[in-house]
Amino acid sequence: MIVRADTWLWAIRMYKSRTLAAEAIKGGKVKLNGQNFKASHIVKTGERFTLSIGHTKKIVEVTALLEKRGSFDLAQKHYIDHSPPPEKNKVLPSTFFKVNVQRNRGLGRPTKKDRRDIEGFSEEV
Repeated sequence: MIVRADTWLWAIRMYKSRTLAAEAIKGGKVKLNGQNFKASHIVKTGERFTLSIGHTKKIVEVTALLEKRGSFDLAQKHYIDHSPPPEKNKVLPSTFFKVNVQRNRGLGRPTKKDRRDIEGFSEEV
């Protein structure tokens, strides 16, 4: 069986369309054994593709050829994922949510002084 690289990457569900796979290869987002290649490259078993999808990096080794797109379970049988585990992102403090400050019922909306006090309170925490 002869399978193009863009077709194989689409068939194993790395890209939503063959066109997107071809554009990623042409743009240098996909490397074959660390080097650029054409989308028409004939895939062979044992080759390693390095894909840069967004901020993630995937390293995929070809174990079998697949020409048509199928289920995810079927696609997983045609490659081995050598990707490093994803890094845990450090949680940054939210800029949108302030500390929950309780106000007594019936006081109405906070005045400017109340808001300054609330903002001063949340900066201390």
